[in-house]
Amino acid sequence: MAQLKLGRSKVTHASRLPLNIAKDMVKNKYLYMMLTPVLLYFIIFHYFPMYGSIIAFKDFNPRLGIGGSAWVGLEHFKDFFGGMYFWRVFKNTLMISLYDLIFGFPAPLILALLLNEVKNALFKRSVQTITYLPHFISLVIICGMIKDFTSSDGVINDIIAFFGGERVTMLLEPSFFRTIFVSSNIWQHIGWGTIIYLAALSAIDLEQYEACKIDGGGRWKQMLHITLPGLLPVFVILLILNIGRIMSVGFEKVILLYNPTTYVTSDVISSYVYRIGLQDFQFSFSSAVGLFNSVINFALVIGSNWISRKLNNTGLW
Repeated sequence: MAQLKLGRSKVTHASRLPLNIAKDMVKNKYLYMMLTPVLLYFIIFHYFPMYGSIIAFKDFNPRLGIGGSAWVGLEHFKDFFGGMYFWRVFKNTLMISLYDLIFGFPAPLILALLLNEVKNALFKRSVQTITYLPHFISLVIICGMIKDFTSSDGVINDIIAFFGGERVTMLLEPSFFRTIFVSSNIWQHIGWGTIIYLAALSAIDLEQYEACKIDGGGRWKQMLHITLPGLLPVFVILLILNIGRIMSVGFEKVILLYNPTTYVTSDVISSYVYRIGLQDFQFSFSSAVGLFNSVINFALVIGSNWISRKLNNTGLW
């Protein structure tokens, strides 16, 4: 009898759910109106295009359309995995992403901790403004600046020559590409990345610092026992999101910086998809490569979130 009552209560609750949602929409209609453009954006540009992913399993012909093209199953995936460029683009994507995760991801946190210790408000605002600026500069201009800085007569080579080194056009050397790519990413986004951490720092109760001072804790102890634990939830969430993008090195910057002489270290999955899909018009093959990349990223997000939940009970969901 108890189980029957419990089952009835669940059914009643489920039947009332649409009514409760409708009441909430009426009550908070302006909030839902503000939410509508965001939902439309994701539906139109993120969910609806997922239908086109089926061309990865077809021999797509633009004249026949998606529905009329012939099915080929996993043929394009087999061609990619067995192709001569698979390990090259996979390794380059993984290496660049790992370097960016190891060196680039902690950089905004370190800068935020340093700025938090600065007492001069004018100096603090000046540093924030200077570090924010590169984020708002067009990527094309950023890449143009990188090319100028790393050219044989650029400022970096001037410094190297001053200390007795030899001048070299760095973007023509495969060994320099990953270092240039990751270090320029840090320079471009370090200031913008500190915004979230500085906001999290402002939410930490100042009484905790006062209590630590009373107990004899200095600035180092305060950072270890108050600041870092306070930033941990934000750090973990951002880390999960970054791990989920570990196989998604943006093709725009790569294409603007690489050239055939550096393909061995610079050609990543996204740039390979761009060349195969838009330049060679192999739409189905490039879609298969992109779908493989998305599945790997999805698995990384799920796995990193699960591990985070197990270790410290913090995650995206």
